[in-house]
Amino acid sequence: MNFPEGFLWGASTAAHQIEGGNVNSDWWQREWGHLPGPPVETPSGDAADSYHRYPEDMALLARAGLDAYRFSIEWARIEPEQGWISRAAVDHYRRMIGTARDLRLTPMLTLHHFTNPVWFARQGGWMEDAAVDAFLRYVEAVLPLLDGVELVCTINEPNMVSVLADPEVGFPAVGLPPGVPHVTDRLIAAHRGAVELVRSAGARAGWSVATQAYQPEPGAEAVAAEYGASREDVFLDAAEGDDWVGVQAYTRTRIGPDGPLPIPESAERTLTGWEYYPPAVGEGIRNAWRRAAVPVYVTENGIATDDDARRIDYMTGALQAVHACLEDGIDVRGYLHWSALDNYEWGSYRPRFGLIAWDRETFERHPKPSLEWLGRIAQVNALPAS
Repeated sequence: MNFPEGFLWGASTAAHQIEGGNVNSDWWQREWGHLPGPPVETPSGDAADSYHRYPEDMALLARAGLDAYRFSIEWARIEPEQGWISRAAVDHYRRMIGTARDLRLTPMLTLHHFTNPVWFARQGGWMEDAAVDAFLRYVEAVLPLLDGVELVCTINEPNMVSVLADPEVGFPAVGLPPGVPHVTDRLIAAHRGAVELVRSAGARAGWSVATQAYQPEPGAEAVAAEYGASREDVFLDAAEGDDWVGVQAYTRTRIGPDGPLPIPESAERTLTGWEYYPPAVGEGIRNAWRRAAVPVYVTENGIATDDDARRIDYMTGALQAVHACLEDGIDVRGYLHWSALDNYEWGSYRPRFGLIAWDRETFERHPKPSLEWLGRIAQVNALPAS
């Protein structure tokens, strides 16, 4: 199963989940009880200390044979106080970009990956009209970083930002809350403004959407369409006219006449409790292509497991689904696994998605067999048919 020439093979991370010490972010403040929010099992703390150890992390990816690394720039480090830009933080991320290039890794930069500066959160965050201008001011501040960078993701999973935006809305027993309309509108406005700014710096811009593979039971097609509208489709529609769109897929959601259905008792589950379902990425790609009609990158795809053989099996099934999309003429340009490292999964270190493990006390890195496996696939640019 050959992939197109120039197809990108890589892995993804997010700043707060691996850097450590992100003290000016809203998530750090929430973890330690300084902002409202549900308690977390474990604060992020030092995380994987990748803020200092990124050269080693990138080198492990490159040495395995991967040629792309997606990482995020932390807004709370760039602008720790409203209106004040840290030159030291800008220089730090400039060094990261340079290190990636030196290792022949294509850097894909994410400008916003869930976390915000604490001052932004205390002003109401994305619930307030001022959010759009605040975000675009930050994007302008980091434009000098983009010299020679080809791929920029403006906002990671804006649909998850929207469905989680209202703290008064609790999670249903199954599925997700609906997107908050005025938050969705602000995210789209911020994205469109950021796309223009990123393009002015010579980079290609898009955003990544968490696709849920909504599968209607017979007769529930209209229910599934309505359910997916605010939780996924509006964000894919907003990507029309962008340079690319990212698909982030992990599992599926079956929809019955009354909405989402529980996972069958007999289904295999991952450490996050999600159903093991490798074809989800193919369904996400197809929906993104149908709605946005722009080139697609798989910017996240993976499985939380302590069984690395199951991780390889999952990636095999996912890449078969990606290849089937290519055979059907869909313009898919890369696959970036989630995640490069075991990381902080928003409250806990127990769900392990990484191709690389690490010691919580010494930070020593331990590449897993799955990293070597994906690297071999990348080197030959093909998945064995068997």
